[in-house]
Amino acid sequence: MKKSKTPTFLLELPLFVDAGQAKRLCAHFEAARCLYNALLGEAMKRLRAMRADPAWQEARAIPKAHKQERKEAFSRLRQAHGFSEYALHEFAQVANCTWIADHIDAMMAQTLATRAYQAANRVCLGKAKNVRFKSKGRGLDSVENKWNKSGMRFVLDPNAGDGGFLLWNAEVLPARIEWRDAVVRHGLRHAIKYARLVRRKASSPNARGADSEGYRYYVQLILEGTPHQKKKHTVGTGVVGLDVGPSTIAIVPQQGEARLLPFCEELQPDARAKRRLQRKLDRQRRANNPDNYDEKGRIKKHGKRRLTWKNSKGYLASRRRLAHKERKLAAHRKSLHGRLVHQIIRHGNTIRTEKLSYKAWQKQYGKSVGRNAPGMFLEHLIRTVASTGGTLSEFPTQSTKLSQYCHGCGSYVKKPLSERWHSCPCGIGPVQRDLYSAWLAAHLDPPNTVPSIAQDSWEGAELRLQAAIEVLQQRANEGQALPRSVGIPRAGARLPKSLAPNQQELVYRRGRLEALGEAQEPPVL
Repeated sequence: MKKSKTPTFLLELPLFVDAGQAKRLCAHFEAARCLYNALLGEAMKRLRAMRADPAWQEARAIPKAHKQERKEAFSRLRQAHGFSEYALHEFAQVANCTWIADHIDAMMAQTLATRAYQAANRVCLGKAKNVRFKSKGRGLDSVENKWNKSGMRFVLDPNAGDGGFLLWNAEVLPARIEWRDAVVRHGLRHAIKYARLVRRKASSPNARGADSEGYRYYVQLILEGTPHQKKKHTVGTGVVGLDVGPSTIAIVPQQGEARLLPFCEELQPDARAKRRLQRKLDRQRRANNPDNYDEKGRIKKHGKRRLTWKNSKGYLASRRRLAHKERKLAAHRKSLHGRLVHQIIRHGNTIRTEKLSYKAWQKQYGKSVGRNAPGMFLEHLIRTVASTGGTLSEFPTQSTKLSQYCHGCGSYVKKPLSERWHSCPCGIGPVQRDLYSAWLAAHLDPPNTVPSIAQDSWEGAELRLQAAIEVLQQRANEGQALPRSVGIPRAGARLPKSLAPNQQELVYRRGRLEALGEAQEPPVL
């Protein structure tokens, strides 16, 4: 009998860790890494044996229309080869040998076994090509328990001034609790299901709160209930249609203002600084390992023999700087996603959008997807909509074909991606393609594949969609750069040039700022 599922949310608190505790925690994490790799290796071994069984091909030959027969065949295979979560739990008892058991208890070993099984099961189901073992350099940066009664657990101590402590083995790690924060107060009033210990790399070992290895430690409390809803984050009751793209998003509620926004517009990655750091890392790696490169500067072919790479302190410092820039960028991106999610839910918590393959986008629009992370945004939106009691419906593009549909005449016309405006001989349009698709999505009920639209609703919506485009047109006239997918030509008005008659452009030459075209004085002899 399955356990009943209850609403869950998460609260993260920073931990105070001294030098001795940090050293012991590193040993605990190293033991967890070794156990996880052993469990993952055993899971992959069983998966290979199951696939080599002739019954595997017989089960695959069963037509997919016979779902029950196919399910039973694969279930017998999993049971025969011990490829299941609970079978791996039993192996964890054997793999958790004497020296590992000094660091990892039985409950935590089971959570590591579950984690390893889920990774191997993704390969089994075709959702991943391979698993990733945790190297000693990369390490394992999070461990968790299954409950808050024994093992690693979080307790509140009223005798310590309402302080909180994470207890793991013999370690007592105090947490920094800001009781004035309404989010923290709300979270700590709820029952704790279990605790998770997380460590993250800081910019350097000298950063505030970091240990000698450059790590900061946090406890994540998995709590029973719903998260705190801030007063400024109001929840609407309307229906909102979305059209998500690699670099833009169209937001059109059934009633209200329509918007076409560039994704994460405030996110400005410093590509030049990142490129310089990457080149510096490459130079340091080549200087530290000259024997690993041939005379043409290529990495030597080594066959089955693994090359040994030496990392200097300067190389590790440069790598930390690059990782710190990426962490800051990711944190800013997550903040912008959260702001946009709350702006959407302010219109309504019934969201309708097309189901897209963001992995396929990575092949065509790699830079835009890597910078804006539309898939991560949609996951954030799904979680937030669920916490407010709303619904998010995704419908397949193969059946709806909103970018091809015209509600005026009911016809479907294919358009190339370069065509950003919808204009039909029946009199609908011209209207921006993404805004029109989002408006159609707002009027589409998930069981149906054709939007149900009254004529009077389009008359009011056309003005709203035009108003959204006029805002972008004004920005383009002011000289702001917009994504090409918006459909506004880049030949609009630009910012006026300065009227100063003797203004000169400045360039860098040999590390100095010089005027372009300025006559150079002869050197003084």
